[in-house]
Amino acid sequence: MPRFLEEQIEEVRQRSDIVDIIGSFVKLKRSGSSYVGLCPFHNEKSPSFSVSPARQMYKCFGCGAGGNVITFVMEYENYSFPEAVKYLAERTGVELTQRDLTEEQKKQASLRTTLIEINTKAARYYYAKLKSPQGKVGYDYLRERGLSDKTILHFGLGYAGQDGTEMYRYLRQQGYGDDILKETGLFKMDERGAYDKFWNRVMFPIMDISNHVIGFGGRVMGDAKPKYLNSPETKLFDKSRNLFGLNYARQGKRDYLILCEGYMDVIALHQAGFTGAVASLGTAFTEQQAGLIKRYAQEVLLTYDSDAAGKKAAMRAIPMLRGVGLNGKIVHMEPYKDPDEFIKALGPEVFEKRLSEAQNSFFFEVDELRSGYDLADPEQKTKYYHEVAQKLLVFQDKVQRDNYLEAVAAKYDIRREDLRELVIRYSSRMPEGYPESSRADTALKSSQKKEERGIGYSYRLLLSWLIEDPALFRPVSERIQPEDFIEEDFHTAAALLYQQLEEGELVPAKIINHFQDVESQKMAAQMFQTDFQAKMGPEEKEKALNELVIRIKEYSIDHRIRNLTDMGELQSLILEKKRWQAPEKLHISLKDG
Repeated sequence: MPRFLEEQIEEVRQRSDIVDIIGSFVKLKRSGSSYVGLCPFHNEKSPSFSVSPARQMYKCFGCGAGGNVITFVMEYENYSFPEAVKYLAERTGVELTQRDLTEEQKKQASLRTTLIEINTKAARYYYAKLKSPQGKVGYDYLRERGLSDKTILHFGLGYAGQDGTEMYRYLRQQGYGDDILKETGLFKMDERGAYDKFWNRVMFPIMDISNHVIGFGGRVMGDAKPKYLNSPETKLFDKSRNLFGLNYARQGKRDYLILCEGYMDVIALHQAGFTGAVASLGTAFTEQQAGLIKRYAQEVLLTYDSDAAGKKAAMRAIPMLRGVGLNGKIVHMEPYKDPDEFIKALGPEVFEKRLSEAQNSFFFEVDELRSGYDLADPEQKTKYYHEVAQKLLVFQDKVQRDNYLEAVAAKYDIRREDLRELVIRYSSRMPEGYPESSRADTALKSSQKKEERGIGYSYRLLLSWLIEDPALFRPVSERIQPEDFIEEDFHTAAALLYQQLEEGELVPAKIINHFQDVESQKMAAQMFQTDFQAKMGPEEKEKALNELVIRIKEYSIDHRIRNLTDMGELQSLILEKKRWQAPEKLHISLKDG
């Protein structure tokens, strides 16, 4: 993974006007000194996504997303930091030069590069094995499933031979040692030796959106269990954040993606011309995958198996799609089980018709609820109506909720006023700001509340305050230094901010460049975007500022006491803490600023 010169990264950021870049993905409208639009990272009806040209930063006040222009490209395109920098450099004409790495950086960059290299060699080996006489069983299976040689080559399908150590021996011959091979997820290693994880299986290489092989799925030949086996989590492969086939599907011309259950469904659909098909990777569909799809489509057509398990999986996926602002529809494939069987039996034209007839996901949910009740029984019928009323609360927009209420009442023969009364009754029981549109929202709010109780929230408040009012830097820095920010990322951000304030150059967006993964960049952005004191009066502000300073300092002293190695320092630390517990002389007055 390349590492670029810091001054070049900053040049890329400066030349990449954040309004222009984000405006090419999101419709923005000027509002005062900022621009606003609908957040691309969560579902919303009114704009809470703000872009500041002055700060060259963005912030969503709904879901908390935020950062600089590099962060946005990483989040929106699912790029790594170097990939985002390279993308922006190409747009702005900045020529990048890789810089020398520290030993640790070289180690981490080398590990990822080597893992991609090994996976690529493994995929080529599996493909060569499939086309050899020893791979006939796998090749015959794929041909019997209706796949052409062109499709097999396109997806790089292969075969893991019946010898349980041949891949291990091959990669050892290529010069790789056990220390790196154990990181690939391709092998089982114990005191008895090393064994191939995949053998006697048709192999499906899993690629990221940059077409790097990051993992594998394998379908066993015969009746052994498990039928499908997938790579474990590795430095490259996070199954909850990737989708099989997305590297091809994202290039499609349609504004929807087709969500399938398995590899063969995706491949069969692509071969039939439906190149927007993707599938989750051996696990249930996740909220992260829903967010990933949101970057490339506005609608998702679910083609899960038509059996009970498939319907259950669809019921689980629908709220996740709705939670990120995606419209979901259900494609019914009866009397066939899945898209692969359907297309083989009836052909692409009939499947295209089924896509156009896909059922609204909310009606699908209501149908599934209805199947669990005996509507001839008045008690069960009443319970069913109550469930439908509660279900309607997923729609936050009143107009949208009323439209669905009328449609549901007409479709399922429920008296409209009775249903409306139930909806009003249940809505009055919901907490302020109802409803939670997804478990992702609930988890986000829970994590935010949890952080507000922690020292991290105090760090964020003080850093944000210094950016809003740089005149406070002198009195604050006399009391709080970067080393008082104990948590590593906050310490880094504080040190960089203090340096900027010392030099009279305040550019928070530049600080974010020092954090090179999405989560760290988002966290860094949040450090500088907590405007909690805006509605406070002067006395409240002064009191809040001093409480923040005292809390951070006392936490720092307590941390040093807990981690003492020289007990001779204990007395001085105790005296220092007492001084902060009676801090009249340390008080910061805003009137003096």
